[in-house]
Amino acid sequence: MKYIRDYRDGDFCKGIYLCRSKLMLTAKTGKSYYSLILQDKTGTIDAKVFDINSGIDEFDALDYIDVTGQVSSFQGNLQWKLTRVRRCDADEYNPDDYMMSSPYDREEMYAELMKLMSDVKNAFLRKLIDKYFVEDEKFIKRFKSHSAAKSVHHGFLGGLLQHTLAVVKMCKFMGDNYSVIDKELLMTAAVFHDIGKMEELADFPSSDYTDEGQLLGHIFIGAELIRNEVRNIPNFPPKMAAELIHCILAHHGELEFGSPKKPAIVEALALHMADNLDAKMETFTEIFEAAGENMEWLGFNRMLDSNIRQTYGSKYNK
Repeated sequence: MKYIRDYRDGDFCKGIYLCRSKLMLTAKTGKSYYSLILQDKTGTIDAKVFDINSGIDEFDALDYIDVTGQVSSFQGNLQWKLTRVRRCDADEYNPDDYMMSSPYDREEMYAELMKLMSDVKNAFLRKLIDKYFVEDEKFIKRFKSHSAAKSVHHGFLGGLLQHTLAVVKMCKFMGDNYSVIDKELLMTAAVFHDIGKMEELADFPSSDYTDEGQLLGHIFIGAELIRNEVRNIPNFPPKMAAELIHCILAHHGELEFGSPKKPAIVEALALHMADNLDAKMETFTEIFEAAGENMEWLGFNRMLDSNIRQTYGSKYNK
């Protein structure tokens, strides 16, 4: 099969792809059309079906569909205009071809994460970390493969691990260089900060929000997990527990970004900054990978709150 990342403006597109989402919209002319997001393991692409009455079979979101169409450029991004769509049977595709995955080896990332976390010597924090990241094999398996988002950043297999590792690395750096920080508290908060996403987001291919995720969100879920678990560790210091939970609750930084609390201690601020930086760097990375050699302005991005483009010194211009 030809992967999404290999298509260029003007290409003829044909193949089987996962329909990540499907919306029926109405054009200014009053005519209905489909707006789709198609996916394979190399990424996603925006696709449109403007004539839904000719050569278009019935299909739904999360179906695998055989498509035919043309690749064009729209507002700086590639878009597929589809003329034929057919829903596929299960024996026509291999799901592994459609599961986007971290470019890094998950076992190596996990080993690196555990090596970093060995800096945490406090007996109470150590017991909390080991309970999940050393002793719980089912948890470890899910953590290694889970995504960190539905679509914003790190929305792929191993995304949660990749993001957590990056955040822990930055928190270790801050803990090593700013004496005001309780490094062990910060690194523990970092390794647990997005743990609620394992319940907030369903597994592939849905990768959508669960009912619990919609109703509670990963910040509350993660804080509740920590709060319940520290109660099972005898004599866990109440103030340390409260500080750790506060870091989880405040890691989005602002109330309008979903944090129930704004950072009130330096460790919570440091975690927020590390989390925010990695999320935005990954957002840039994913946009630039999708843009390929396109050096023009790529349009407004909501998360970055800016119209963006690649710099001329980037890897795509060397």
